Amino acid sequence: MTGAGGSVGKLGLIAGGGDLPVAVAARCDAEGRPIFVVRLAGFADPHLTRWPGAEFGMAQIGAILKALKTEACTTVCLAGIVNRPDFKTLKPDLKGATLLPGIVAAAAKGDDALLRKILAVFEAEGFAVEGADDILGGETLPQGALGAVWPTPEQVSDLKKALHVAEKSGELDIGQGAVVCDGLVLAVEAQEGTDAMLSRVASLPADLRGSVASRKGALGKAPKPIQDLRVDMPVIGPRTVELAAAAGLAGIGGVTGRLILIDRPAIVEAADRLGLFVWGEDR
Repeated sequence: MTGAGGSVGKLGLIAGGGDLPVAVAARCDAEGRPIFVVRLAGFADPHLTRWPGAEFGMAQIGAILKALKTEACTTVCLAGIVNRPDFKTLKPDLKGATLLPGIVAAAAKGDDALLRKILAVFEAEGFAVEGADDILGGETLPQGALGAVWPTPEQVSDLKKALHVAEKSGELDIGQGAVVCDGLVLAVEAQEGTDAMLSRVASLPADLRGSVASRKGALGKAPKPIQDLRVDMPVIGPRTVELAAAAGLAGIGGVTGRLILIDRPAIVEAADRLGLFVWGEDR
């Protein structure tokens, strides 16, 4: 059977936190594609219990692989937020204990090396790896304005600088986002994530950022140049728009085709209601 995104077979969704795994599961439902959800303990959204699946600890790699094979999954998708663990506190099963030294060594080289190592584990077991954007049917940021609000030339300049900073930060495996206002870099995303970065911007002195009455500046999100886009493409949703608005920003932007949209209609509604632009920059 052909499923979402043109793929064949049952999907094993390795689910962390946030809205992305829920969106992936819902799309599989809409496409009539069978799915089994591996809910990572301490991270996965409770709403994911709506779908067939089970909860596992991060280091229960053997149990996860066994479950995926028992459920006849042919492909896997890694989606959602998973904070880097304290490896000393993990309780691996036998397979996990065998693989953990290599995973820890990869983690020491950065998040992208860690993700590549984890992908290699699934691929070595015969699973194909799918990107969330493929399963969602290509719901990525188009070129130009997504909603009714268009950026001014000054705001486009801020956005372009934010994307440049995000890309340079990504080269160092730091993060995927940055905020620039009047040419000044206000924040660079690191391990705290986009939401926390925007909350940090909102706490800055009023003279450094925009306001509800006079919006300025932009959030730019760009993939790390070294990352595997199947597992770590940047994401925005309606909450991103709400937090950017609370920080006084004029808008949000990303690289065309390289920013996943979670609930596009809700993003457009929030942006238009709050007076923010959402802009796709072709690069």
